[in-house]
Amino acid sequence: MAKQNGSASGYDESSIQTLSSLEHIRLRPGMYVGRLGDGSHLDDGIYILLKEIIDNAVDEFTMHCGNRINITIQDDCVTVRDFGRGIPFGKVVDCVSLINTGAKYNTDVFQFSVGLNGVGTKAVNALSSFFRVTSFRDGSFFEATFEKGKKSGTREGRTSEANGTYVEFIPDHEMFGDYHFNDEFIKERLESYSYLNVGLTLSFNKQLFKSANGLMDLLDQQVGEDQIYPIVHYQSQYLEFAFTHVRNTYGENYFSYVNGQHTSDGGTHLSSFKEGVLKGINEYFNKNWSPLDVRDGIVGAVSVKLQNPMFESQTKNKLGNVEIRAPLTAQIKEAVSDYLFKHPDDARLLSERIVNNEKLRKELNDVKKGAKEAARKVALNIPKLKDCKYHLSQTKDPSKGEASMIFLTEGDSASGTITRTRDVFTQAVFSLRGKILNVCGKAKTEIYKNEELYNMMVALGIENGIDGLRYGKVIIATDADNDGFHIRNLLMTYFFTYFEDLILSGRVYILETPLFRVRNKTVTDYCYSDKERDDAVKTLKGAEITRFKGLGEIDAKEFGQFIGEDIKLVPVKALSMTDIKKNIDFYMGGNTPERRAFIMENLV
Repeated sequence: MAKQNGSASGYDESSIQTLSSLEHIRLRPGMYVGRLGDGSHLDDGIYILLKEIIDNAVDEFTMHCGNRINITIQDDCVTVRDFGRGIPFGKVVDCVSLINTGAKYNTDVFQFSVGLNGVGTKAVNALSSFFRVTSFRDGSFFEATFEKGKKSGTREGRTSEANGTYVEFIPDHEMFGDYHFNDEFIKERLESYSYLNVGLTLSFNKQLFKSANGLMDLLDQQVGEDQIYPIVHYQSQYLEFAFTHVRNTYGENYFSYVNGQHTSDGGTHLSSFKEGVLKGINEYFNKNWSPLDVRDGIVGAVSVKLQNPMFESQTKNKLGNVEIRAPLTAQIKEAVSDYLFKHPDDARLLSERIVNNEKLRKELNDVKKGAKEAARKVALNIPKLKDCKYHLSQTKDPSKGEASMIFLTEGDSASGTITRTRDVFTQAVFSLRGKILNVCGKAKTEIYKNEELYNMMVALGIENGIDGLRYGKVIIATDADNDGFHIRNLLMTYFFTYFEDLILSGRVYILETPLFRVRNKTVTDYCYSDKERDDAVKTLKGAEITRFKGLGEIDAKEFGQFIGEDIKLVPVKALSMTDIKKNIDFYMGGNTPERRAFIMENLV
């Protein structure tokens, strides 16, 4: 143990620093935008910067000022133009450079906004190499420009432009490295904005996003023709919800929002929604159906507007306002019951689904009883699982639980390599024997008939839904060859078929490991593509090239760095549940003439 020096030498008044607001943001960017990233992940910092500016424009629309937002991205330069009230000229500079400065603290001016901390636009300014804000008000304009958060100039004058605010910024490459905007990520977010703000038109590089039916359009886009009955949709001043049941789907899937903010971990509004739907259905049918039978196969969305939302974390992923639970549940219950009275045909289709759920659950319970003895043994010692110390349910230090992850590997060789190099506190390993059963189109009872599928479910803790999930990340770690890709597809089919909410919650990832090692006597480069390999060969004289065919071929001493701080993960995302099901049926389902033709056309 290192000795500590009790002397105070070196620590005096000169050691104490006071940073300006924007200097602090540049020094600790992660506190304000989370992960920095390079644009390859939806939650990377460059998308958070864009979101902060768009949020301000949407707040103007929420206050009935302007119904269009124009967004462009050309190379690295982002522009956002709204047609709201425009920032008062005397406060333009302060609003984009002084922390805790803004109008959103005044509920008369902004009633339902998410960005209540007065940080958002300032973070964009601080983390941009160039930032311009222009306010247009009643035939005049005021403009301020900044470089890395420091004001570089202002100008003002007359204009023919309509009222509103124009923001232009270039995310700083010093902060974000060699980043690249992914248009698909941006379009996905703009679609969400349109669903939550009926009447608002968003233009992104001249592509328009607009919704006429709000959350009904969201669900229709997600489930398509798979809905058993027409989508139930309700909207009032402060509450909107929609739901339907979907064919051949297990579990529950929900999208929840507060003041336009996606709450990925739900909260009291989502709990109230689920309870209200259950009570409304049971009241109409005069039944006491169990929550499992009513909700299995449901896809729902709920959005609420609150003046003082209280979130359980800075990321605003979970709402904590307990006072809204009772009135919200009562309103949803009444609305659901009222809808069913007015639509008896839809009510009949809903009841048929619930009765079928009840029947399937009883069949599943019979299968579970048959596996009871095996389950008891598995609960004590899950074969092929090398567990870690911390889990997602960690209460004393939730951050350690969130940092936990489990690697699903193929074979003992790959799992052995990861096991020898992993962090035993936060990284678990589950080893597959090889290719698991293809479960496309199969009933959920298959899980209980197949030892490996069952053990994997129990290891993850998802038998009764993702509330029991034991790890923050579920990582598919297979070889980068045809067999590895096949196992990867089989695992994703397993999750999409039985545990779709695990995918939708953003918990499933694919591990990227290097394909090549290029090295000479002094330098070693690890390359993730043929191009990276070729570039490394040009740079390193006299280099030797090693092709890693599988994870087990990478020496354990080398492998640790690939699952450490610089781990490369690709999130498994479902932009549309309907498209995913069609793809799984096509690629993993029966060998149809269409698939045979596709294989023959693409066979090399």
